[in-house]
Amino acid sequence: MPSALDALIEGLRRLPGVGVKSASRMAFHLLQHDRTGMAQLAQSLERAAADIRHCSRCHTFTEAEVCSTCRDPQRDASKLCVVETPADQAAVERTSAYKGLYFVLMGKLSPLDGVGPKDIGLAKLFERAGDGLVQEVILATNFTAEGEATAHVIGEALKARGLKVTRLARGVPAGSELEYVDLGTIAHALVDRR
Repeated sequence: MPSALDALIEGLRRLPGVGVKSASRMAFHLLQHDRTGMAQLAQSLERAAADIRHCSRCHTFTEAEVCSTCRDPQRDASKLCVVETPADQAAVERTSAYKGLYFVLMGKLSPLDGVGPKDIGLAKLFERAGDGLVQEVILATNFTAEGEATAHVIGEALKARGLKVTRLARGVPAGSELEYVDLGTIAHALVDRR
């Protein structure tokens, strides 16, 4: 049985990007300088684990059966944006440019890691997209190999069901200079030019 300190460090190491040194530094800081913050963090983690679940419609995180976005009558129910994670959904929301609904996959297809269509809820997505209200599905998966493969599989399946499928545009970032942009981005910007 590890000591309480070792268990704390191991617990902190579970966070993405946190190695042994960072976890140790966090643990020592909390123990030495912020016992109140440590207790608050522990309570917050327990509450989140007990109260946060998946929205029954879009699969994002929520404390209710249906999230506030899905319940919002001002949202355009004819558009469904498919993202990989709740963090991706939050990023799209921060733009204030999209007023439709979402479906959160909670992952991406990755055969090498053993992640298939059932693992990311594609059946539920197809059911949601085929509800008769959705007219356009916007694929907003990441531009990684797995994200592209996921978008391709979803896009082909939804097109076969007669739905309009679009993909986020990609191109040269605003304010950048071409000589510093990677060649793949420039190539995609040329192909997808408008």
